[in-house]
Amino acid sequence: MTTGGPARVQSFRRISRTDAAEDIDRLVADETPIAIEYNGLGYAVLMASAADLDDLAYGFSRAERLIDDAAQILEVEAHAVERGMLLRITLAEDRLSLVAERVRHRVSESSCGLCGIENLEQALRTLPRIDPGPPPADAAIFAALAALDRHQPLNAQTGGVHAAAWCAADGAIRLVREDVGRHNAFDKLIGAMLRGGFGWEGGFALLSSRCSFELVEKAALAGCPTLVTVSAPTALAIDRAREAGVRLVVLARSDAILVAR
Repeated sequence: MTTGGPARVQSFRRISRTDAAEDIDRLVADETPIAIEYNGLGYAVLMASAADLDDLAYGFSRAERLIDDAAQILEVEAHAVERGMLLRITLAEDRLSLVAERVRHRVSESSCGLCGIENLEQALRTLPRIDPGPPPADAAIFAALAALDRHQPLNAQTGGVHAAAWCAADGAIRLVREDVGRHNAFDKLIGAMLRGGFGWEGGFALLSSRCSFELVEKAALAGCPTLVTVSAPTALAIDRAREAGVRLVVLARSDAILVAR
């Protein structure tokens, strides 16, 4: 499946401050419901760009803690269905109990409140502790920031998608995935790295988004030592990063960066 998701042409009426008006066409990013199924069991529906779906399958499965490595996914099939896509993922038999357990937590409802407490524990499960190693040089982060636009073809066309990049220790961008959702873009990047057998090798992830706790958790589960985002973090994101040992660099712009302490 190709990098850079689908877009479609949309007509607009452009009105300037001087009241001049004209009809224009421009590309807009498509947003598609992606239904995810594991071994025939419905699991989740994501709103995503319908591209790089194999990568999404691997990265999402890792983020959900359903797999530890790429070999535990036996097959991925993407099918166009009415109003969206169906992503069928076949896991090794020894992973199926994890799917059933996660589905139970996703759908459990009870008036007693106990299930709610249990689901809160599931929402903030213990993260693996990683060794971040030496930090990337500040110059490497600024170099990656300066280069990111050149690796975002879909965003150049539409102005409406996020990017997640794997950057080498010197700031060179090795791999990028784009999606309308920041979580999906990171899942696709992690999935592409899993499928390719790539490690972080002292590099870092650069995301064109704010830093939410879910992105920190994806980084920790993927063994990512340093997470760089162009917008601000939440307090919970900082707490979860500290818990996992992930180094956070936020509000990363061309003139300054903030390193969480």
